[in-house]
Amino acid sequence: MPTLSREVVQTDFEMEIQARIDAERARLRAEAGLARMHEFKKPVERAFTAAERDHVTILFGGLTWKHEEMIRAVFRGSGYRCENIPTPVVADFQAGKEYGNNGQCNPTYFTVGNLVRYLQGLEKQGLSRQQIIDNYVFFTAGSCGPCRFGMYEAEYRFALQNSGFEGFRVLLFQQTDGIKAASGEPGLKFSVDFGMGMLNALNLGDVINELVYQVRPFEVNKGETDRVIREAVTTLTDTLRDRKRWHIMDASPAWAKPFLEKHKKIEGIGCTLGKVAHNLYGKEYVDALHACRDKIDSIEVDRLRVKPVIKITGEFWAQTTEGDGNFNMFAFLEREGAQVLVEPIATWIDYMMYVAKEGSRARAQAQAPYRDPKWHEVKKRTVNKLSLLKKTVGLSIGSNVWTYFYHRTIRHMGGTGHHLVPQSELARLAHPFYHQLARGGEGHMEVGKNIFYTVNHLCHMVLALKPFGCMPSTQSDGVQSRVVSKFRDMIFLPIETSGEGEVNAHSRVQMALAEAKAKARAEFDGVLTKTGKSLDDLREYVAEHPKLRRGLYKVPHREGIAGTAAQFAYHVSELMNKDRAYRRRARVATASRQVA
Repeated sequence: MPTLSREVVQTDFEMEIQARIDAERARLRAEAGLARMHEFKKPVERAFTAAERDHVTILFGGLTWKHEEMIRAVFRGSGYRCENIPTPVVADFQAGKEYGNNGQCNPTYFTVGNLVRYLQGLEKQGLSRQQIIDNYVFFTAGSCGPCRFGMYEAEYRFALQNSGFEGFRVLLFQQTDGIKAASGEPGLKFSVDFGMGMLNALNLGDVINELVYQVRPFEVNKGETDRVIREAVTTLTDTLRDRKRWHIMDASPAWAKPFLEKHKKIEGIGCTLGKVAHNLYGKEYVDALHACRDKIDSIEVDRLRVKPVIKITGEFWAQTTEGDGNFNMFAFLEREGAQVLVEPIATWIDYMMYVAKEGSRARAQAQAPYRDPKWHEVKKRTVNKLSLLKKTVGLSIGSNVWTYFYHRTIRHMGGTGHHLVPQSELARLAHPFYHQLARGGEGHMEVGKNIFYTVNHLCHMVLALKPFGCMPSTQSDGVQSRVVSKFRDMIFLPIETSGEGEVNAHSRVQMALAEAKAKARAEFDGVLTKTGKSLDDLREYVAEHPKLRRGLYKVPHREGIAGTAAQFAYHVSELMNKDRAYRRRARVATASRQVA
């Protein structure tokens, strides 16, 4: 057979084989219900542009009401229409399951169900669906992490489509590129004022949130803390929203303005630095902090009430929300007589910067411009080091700046809040059990914080709240069993949250809480025995010194003691020992009793 004929026959034979393979693949796909599947492509969403700012409302939610009020004030102060969605409830969870995919974790169900029901409420008020789609957008965080968090954006859009709001826009703030519009000027623009305002909003929300749980368990007049905190939040939000936006041309003397008008670059640099300074150090802002501090400090408290300190850790959303999303756990703990130690959002932001920096160091050799330079190749080794430094120095500076301003906010708000735990210390403690570069959820932090707060006697129990079926949290819980077996005095309880099972979760917490209460009581009794003071003696001295009953009175920390009552008892005992007038009265009273 000629060569050409053989090639034709061979080609026909291969084509027949390929056709049979394709037919069999189609049959198998049809049997599996995959016949109609096609390659997924991310939908192109209509951009939110600058021209829409005056009539489009930005919706957001998922944090504590303190954080949300601060964030809304910054949005409005920057010229945006903005509303925060109410705290999710069980009905939102059920709506999320109705309209969303199966197998999602409860933060997705609660959040998207909350959004859908909010939009349905707007529709009931008389707005058409097209008006809602055109005049509202949803602002949320995005991620490319290994858990389902990376799919939230798609789940939101899927549920919105199923509920009849197809085309509703979801603004995704990615860690990598922020928010961008497809064309033209973006509707949400990150200016210096907006960025600094958001930094202040998050820090203020964190500090105010901690002060609530620090003061409320010991308040003498029930309900006073909530009332005062709402007044304080109103003061801060009014300041964030209404403060005058600083500009160098308004602040410069007349003789400098012509020079600045001619040198736009100098004007821009000076304006940026001035805006940063004004947002962080402006008198109006600092005065508002001090006014709120004084309001909270006026709350009368009784710190001699013995309460176990419960440190909250876990998945970001579950440990932050204050409602049905975590079984109303914070309110439940306080009703059961505990003091809650919440985790600030600042820790999560610091963690992201730390992991990015350490990841760059771990990949340094593989990504270096020169691979394995010899010891004598000084230039190549220097280039490699500079390449790594370029990637890490910005993150190191950012982390230090973030930590500094968070601690500065604490200082201006009375100085009683807890400082951020260094990420390097959490990673060091967790490393024997959990590698710092194992991504997902809170990574090494859950293990690190459990060990840190236990070995440093900063709490009586660690309660980890996480969504049902959360992959990173399940992985972390498996490691925690090894951790608990090594630290025998550790009380650690993981709770998986969902839309159901609240009674069972509360029951589990009550059992662990009983042990924590006994631990706190034994600690307090030990302090009384060591100091030789009775509870009545301590209360009598506190009654004579009103400053000891102030909400933000700073009690010096004594190592080895976790409870607020025990710390306070030690401090009051030391004050009594140093008080000459008190010792004189005590001797007279003792002598009188002996004579009698």
